[in-house]
Amino acid sequence: MGEGSFLLRLWRATLYLALTVSAGPIQAVLLLIKSPLARRFPAAYHRLCCRVLGFRIERFGTLSTTRPTLFVANHQSYLDIPILGSIIEGSFVAKAEIADWPYFGALAKLQRSIFIDRRPGSTAKQRDAIMRRLEEGDDLIIFPEATSSDGLHVLPFKSALLSVAEFHPRGAPLVVQPVTVAYTRLDGMPLGRFYRPFVSWYGGMQVSSHLWTMLGLGKLTVRIIFHPTVTIAEFGSRKALAEHCYRVIASSLALTLAGRGPGDEAAFARAADAVLADWGDAAEADIAEVE
Repeated sequence: MGEGSFLLRLWRATLYLALTVSAGPIQAVLLLIKSPLARRFPAAYHRLCCRVLGFRIERFGTLSTTRPTLFVANHQSYLDIPILGSIIEGSFVAKAEIADWPYFGALAKLQRSIFIDRRPGSTAKQRDAIMRRLEEGDDLIIFPEATSSDGLHVLPFKSALLSVAEFHPRGAPLVVQPVTVAYTRLDGMPLGRFYRPFVSWYGGMQVSSHLWTMLGLGKLTVRIIFHPTVTIAEFGSRKALAEHCYRVIASSLALTLAGRGPGDEAAFARAADAVLADWGDAAEADIAEVE
């Protein structure tokens, strides 16, 4: 496996930009006229993007069909967006500064993302916006790590980001579904430590150079695992819910990267016990409470 050729990068970049330039105005019009298609069109766009970028997506588990559902996933890269977006007809909950990013901010707005501002005084407005979307039956996707990881581990979840699970849209408890995202293979070979930074985007990596390198990679296999749905009522608090989601996702990621398939319950139980140590005191370092 190599880092790819200039021609491959150029070909993928050209197709991706052509697709985006064509799809963007269509979604903008759908939003303007408040068409129901505005919910579904982004998923079709993301599926085409995944084909252009050479992603092979393996799905395991059952995708929740309850509306609305809060999907809780681990986060490794901006690549998580088209991959999850190709499967889930939902909107992402993102940090407020993304709205001002060049290009990516515009795409996030067309996706109908909800932008979260952590500054004091903005909580009530954000809660109202989230509740309104849930009452409309919109599925939401959040990354409780609040940042991206190296793809080998799951960072402790910020339980305050799961406060949305306390809502009762349409008078019913909000359904929560943990989702594991694992980048597993490149051109059919296990994705080792050398190539993983070309896929995971974290730390001080520059997005432009990272994206250019990623475009030159071969066929990337991504495993998406949908775990059983839960509600906050089953755990009594959002912190207990956050610990459950972390335990399930981190265990599943560890097993997947070790080459174990879904359904190995004994291995999952051992892995789950092991990752609980990673939760530790870091789980208490929540962002500001959402009142």
